[in-house]
Amino acid sequence: MKKIIYTLSLTTVLAITTAFACDKCQKFNNENFVIVSTSASYNSNLKQLVMSIQVKGKAGVTMPDSIGKLDGAGVLGYVFPTTLKSEDVGFNKTDGIVALALTSHPDFDDSPLWDENNNGTFSDDGRVWHPHWVLLVKDERVKGGLAVKEFKKEDKTVKLPTTAPNMPMYMDSPGFQVITKGNTIQVVIPSYRINNKIDFKFDAVTCYMSVNTSNMMMPMLGVMEVYSVASGKLTLPYVVKTK
Repeated sequence: MKKIIYTLSLTTVLAITTAFACDKCQKFNNENFVIVSTSASYNSNLKQLVMSIQVKGKAGVTMPDSIGKLDGAGVLGYVFPTTLKSEDVGFNKTDGIVALALTSHPDFDDSPLWDENNNGTFSDDGRVWHPHWVLLVKDERVKGGLAVKEFKKEDKTVKLPTTAPNMPMYMDSPGFQVITKGNTIQVVIPSYRINNKIDFKFDAVTCYMSVNTSNMMMPMLGVMEVYSVASGKLTLPYVVKTK
C-alpha cells in the first residue's frame, strides 16, 4: 500500500509540473534535456556506482543564463530521484524523495570544499556540472510542484553531511565526479557514500529550478519546470545492474 501511495503522489506532482509551465524556462527546453534512456551500473570490484542519463541532444551543453545575483538565479539539473532513505546519504531520518541532482548555476557556488574547474579558486565553480544530494518534497507554491526540503537553523534534530553547504535545507555537495560526453552525463558514486545500498530503484528527470532569497512565503529552491522524465510518469522503475 505504501508503495502505491508513493507512486501516486509522484505522479500527482508530475501532473502539477506539467500544468503550470514556467515561461522563462522554455528557452532551455531543447533536445539537450530530452531523455532517451537512463541506467545505473555497479562495479563490484571497484565498489562504485555509475549513474547515467542519455539525451536526444548533447548533455551538459546548455547552461543557465547568469543574472548577476543569487535571488532568482536559475539552476538546470539532470536529476535521479531514488528510493534511497535519507539516512543512506548522510541526512537524519526524515520524509522526502532522496534525489541526486547534477546541476549547473553560474550565479553562485555551493560546493566550497571542491575546486571543480581546478583553477585554485573554490568559489567560482557553479557553472561546472556538479552533484548534490537533495530531499525533495511536494510544494504547490512553485510552478514545478517540488522543492528542496528546508529546516529551521535552530532545529537540533537535523543532521547533514560535513560536505553540505551552509544552507538551511536538505542539500549536500558530495563532490562526486560528473562527466559529460556527447549525449551522456554520468556521475560516479563510491558505494560507501550511499550506505552500501545498491538495491534501490530510481528514475531520471531534467528540470529548471530557481533560487529564492527575498520572499519568505516561497521555497528557497523550487522546481519551476520539468522538461523530461525517463519513465514518463515518474514511477521510479529502474534498478541498478551489477557487473
